[in-house]
Amino acid sequence: MVLKDGNHEGLRAQLAEKRQEHQDLDQAIDALNALKPNDQLQLRRLKKKKLQLKDEIRALEQQFFPDIIA
Repeated sequence: MVLKDGNHEGLRAQLAEKRQEHQDLDQAIDALNALKPNDQLQLRRLKKKKLQLKDEIRALEQQFFPDIIA
């Protein structure tokens, strides 16, 4: 799939937003891990959301750099 120039800016913005959210979750997970005792359920939820974001980031990146098998 070839993207038109107009779509690139929107995808770049989405990608930047997802990457920032992923980084924010990473920091939240680290902060929650530092607390003793910590909330294991909340940790699992944050980690699951972080993995979902990683998948979304990967999907957006695939739109920029599709796998081309020659």
